[in-house]
Amino acid sequence: MNLTQKALNYLKAISAETISNAKSGHLGITLGASSILFALFKDHYNFDAGDTDFLNRDRLVLSAGHASALYYTLLSMFGFDISLQDLKNFRSYKSKTPGHPEYRVTDGVEISTGALGQGVANAVGMAIAESVMEERFNTVGFDIFNHYTYCFMGDGCLMEGVAQEAISLAGNLKLNKLIFLYDNNNVTIDGPLNLANKENVAKKFRAMGWSVINVANGNSYRACSSAIARAKKSKKPTIIIFNTTIGIGTEKEGTSSVHGAYLNQTELAAFKEKLGVKESFFIPSDVRELCMATTRRGKLEHEKWNQLLAMYSSTHPELYKNFLTFFDRKKINFERIMKNIAKFDGQSLRRINHNALCELAYQCPQLIGGTADLAPSSLAYIDNAGNFSAGNRRGKNIHFGVREHAMGAIMNGIAVYEDFITFDSTFLMFSNYMLPALRMRALMKLPVMSFFTHDSIAVGQDGPSHQPIENLTQLRCIIGNTVFRPCDYKELVAGYQYCLKNYKPVAFALSRQDIPHVDNTSFELALNGGYTLIDCGQKVDVILVATGSEVPLAVSMAKELAKKHKVNVVSMPSLEVFEQQPVSYKQKVLPKDALCVFVEMSNDTKPLKVLPKNTYLYEVESYQFSGNGETVVDKAGFNVKALSKFVENKIKQQF
Repeated sequence: MNLTQKALNYLKAISAETISNAKSGHLGITLGASSILFALFKDHYNFDAGDTDFLNRDRLVLSAGHASALYYTLLSMFGFDISLQDLKNFRSYKSKTPGHPEYRVTDGVEISTGALGQGVANAVGMAIAESVMEERFNTVGFDIFNHYTYCFMGDGCLMEGVAQEAISLAGNLKLNKLIFLYDNNNVTIDGPLNLANKENVAKKFRAMGWSVINVANGNSYRACSSAIARAKKSKKPTIIIFNTTIGIGTEKEGTSSVHGAYLNQTELAAFKEKLGVKESFFIPSDVRELCMATTRRGKLEHEKWNQLLAMYSSTHPELYKNFLTFFDRKKINFERIMKNIAKFDGQSLRRINHNALCELAYQCPQLIGGTADLAPSSLAYIDNAGNFSAGNRRGKNIHFGVREHAMGAIMNGIAVYEDFITFDSTFLMFSNYMLPALRMRALMKLPVMSFFTHDSIAVGQDGPSHQPIENLTQLRCIIGNTVFRPCDYKELVAGYQYCLKNYKPVAFALSRQDIPHVDNTSFELALNGGYTLIDCGQKVDVILVATGSEVPLAVSMAKELAKKHKVNVVSMPSLEVFEQQPVSYKQKVLPKDALCVFVEMSNDTKPLKVLPKNTYLYEVESYQFSGNGETVVDKAGFNVKALSKFVENKIKQQF
């Protein structure tokens, strides 16, 4: 047995034992794909295990995140900060080796995966980011950015819609540094793949502009390594189809029953004996040395890159200076942005946001983003910045087409690549399509801005299919996601600062229609999530709390109620941020003995959790008819007369 085969056998044995020890995991893909990922790590993957932030490293996305035991074992064997004890703790509470790869938890893991298909789109985002950096900073003789993005995936990933959206876009963009490693074992949990899918994957990818490489024996290390070498020479994105046997070497190989199985002690002993492995959780010195030779090669490549960068600093001082400051977000002047967009006060928030984005782009070369075929409507684009395309890697506006789900996941990939400032946009109604990507974004705390326009029933004539009644509820339910629904430019820029300084994702709900000027709004106080806009200066009877376009209605309503009652108005751009404030602040803004009425064109119940107990919701209770926006809003009761009647009735009930 040669040393390479011995190393591969130990990889299989340790991975299988990792799963057996936990009595949980996915043995099938772990064994079936071992040759693919071992070939990648040993011969092609450019990394520095001692510095996992090395900017020109290759990126590996494990879209089929259930192959985590294999991934963790490889990371351990090749010198990352994962010990054999960590492998013994696989899937244990708070371990460094959780059930699926988690960003910022395990050394060497580039992004959180597990929800199938997400990683495919994440990898497309990383490849986009690499191409941006390559175009911006490389010169003749100085390939400062020259690395690959690898994505490992299985049959399940390719069946997910988000993957198909992303693959189509990647082909259109000709992302030639993107390589997909497809573990084609023709088995899913339910049984043979053909129960659900009989498509010709190779033809499908070629039709979408990809190069395709077929590997008849995907369980052959040499065949796998040779195919990856070929893919690296392609001028298109490439998929390598590795035909493998799931659970190879076990009694259940090739069947669906091995997918989520683990070997009992007797089965494990027999399996290890076949491989010639006697030890438990052990890496022989010669196998370790084989792996560490690759690890040292990666460290040497990093040192060569540092030397190249030093020469670059002398020969291209201006480019080098731009390189050093490219990702600097500390220099962002939010006050300047606010000052320069103040003249647009009183217009729609989508239009105000367009101008804010352009101001941000002036300060931040790392800003990039786009819309799902809605730039003329959501206005989330940057003037005079060009469109990102196969022929223009400097363009800042990405046209995703009608691919909302992929858009969200691709922006996650760009955001995690390095400190890009990223945004995506569609109508609030279509945020539904992005929820899985938004949830993963929140889990990873990625500071991406989502601009969801047409944020209420005021969209009118498009009818109930486009009226986002429950969407704010959905967005606010995502733990770690922050929603900002501003009423003017000051509150909008506060949302920008909250996202970009706190490194947290923010979903903006922005009006399609113009919002009248509101007095006394505050950028500083909006950073608290909610604040008193109108203070009657006495012990208050009624507090009207409103968000976004409903704030002017609350102000008008307060003037009417003030004839009989002591009324305050509170603007609440973000319930999530307000909820985080000290109790003393919250009670100052919302005294618990006052009647509180929350006014918003949604059906969200989260205000009942955040606001005082004596809070009543004035919201939309049913889908509305198609019609003129102002008419729809009026018929839904969002006018002074209807709101006055509601509040007066609540006052009578309370007093």
